[in-house]
Amino acid sequence: MEENLKLDVEGRPFRMLVFRGSPKSSRQSTRLIDEMRRSDEEIPLQTNDSRRYRKFPLKATRALDAPLLSDDYYSNVMDWGRSNILAVVLGSILYIWNAQEQKAGVLMEVKRERDYPTSVAWSDDGKIVAVGCNSSKLQLWDAETSKLVRDLQGHHSRVGCVAWNGHILTSGSKDRAIINHDVRARNSLVSLTRVHRGEVCGVKWSSTGNALASGGNDNLVYIWDISKMSSRHYMHRFNEHHAAVKALAWCPYNSDVLASGGGIDDGCLKIWNTQKATCISTTETGAQICGLQWNRHHKEILSGHGFGTGESHCQLCLWSYPSMTRIGEPLRHASSSRILHLSQSPDGLTVVSAGADETLRFWEIFGPPQESSANITDLDNLLSLKASAVR
Repeated sequence: MEENLKLDVEGRPFRMLVFRGSPKSSRQSTRLIDEMRRSDEEIPLQTNDSRRYRKFPLKATRALDAPLLSDDYYSNVMDWGRSNILAVVLGSILYIWNAQEQKAGVLMEVKRERDYPTSVAWSDDGKIVAVGCNSSKLQLWDAETSKLVRDLQGHHSRVGCVAWNGHILTSGSKDRAIINHDVRARNSLVSLTRVHRGEVCGVKWSSTGNALASGGNDNLVYIWDISKMSSRHYMHRFNEHHAAVKALAWCPYNSDVLASGGGIDDGCLKIWNTQKATCISTTETGAQICGLQWNRHHKEILSGHGFGTGESHCQLCLWSYPSMTRIGEPLRHASSSRILHLSQSPDGLTVVSAGADETLRFWEIFGPPQESSANITDLDNLLSLKASAVR
């Protein structure tokens, strides 16, 4: 097994989730280079207190090779769990990468060609990974033992999005259905709702767990009350997007605020008040929106983009909320490939982006202000991924 993971078919070392960097001769030189890189690649962001500042990166602080990462807008194949472990699908294999130990391993591998994973999501406790597959399978895997816990039935086509709400697992599929499973129960199916007229490509629960947002290839966003999911009676339907809606993100400091992003023929970042069923703002980005992440430490939101004609084409853009003015310059992967997925670390300091250039890139774009860079300890650097432990 070890040889299969480390060598390719020709017997050469196989580079998968490998840090891109040069080997250094000593720990001291590594630290000095990290300090030089930070000073070259970061610019200060002003805050209300002129004595405090944040750093805005001009480049990713780390890059990992991710060969066979699917260039598919409708999949959701990356998630960073509460245990500080990143799950990502490469081809037919689901890998888990321990951010603290800098080690990668295989959680599951699909033998049948059409069964490859198309969505992943960590449970709230960071122990179980839900895996939706192209063949309509929905499975639960134990991350510690790498064993299949159970299969969940109900879908008849690709499961492109999954989301947890405590013991409730929600899945959306190309068969247009949204299914809720209570994973504690033997007969787990709680509800099956089919209202979208196209593939369900995004599902997200609010921070309170009372409301679910779903986005579809029918250009619609639905808001659901958890107590009424067994019926077709949704709370609200938003129809102002003009392309598929995959990117959804609930505001962490206002549970009634939802952000949604439209596909290539739309490119609009919309902020909704789900209590009043009103659109708070619309920002035309000029590019497909593939992912959204709120900053939990400041009132900001990050968008990851695919194809488009505007400046946001295949870029990362940081927006101030509620003004929705862009902060700094857009960030991109090394190539002009689109950014397909976004996720953030458990402490909310680091964002990882997955690109069609088959790389994962880590950005120190979120986080609280620091009094001084001199106050950052080696342990802080390691936990926040600012300094590279692997060379």
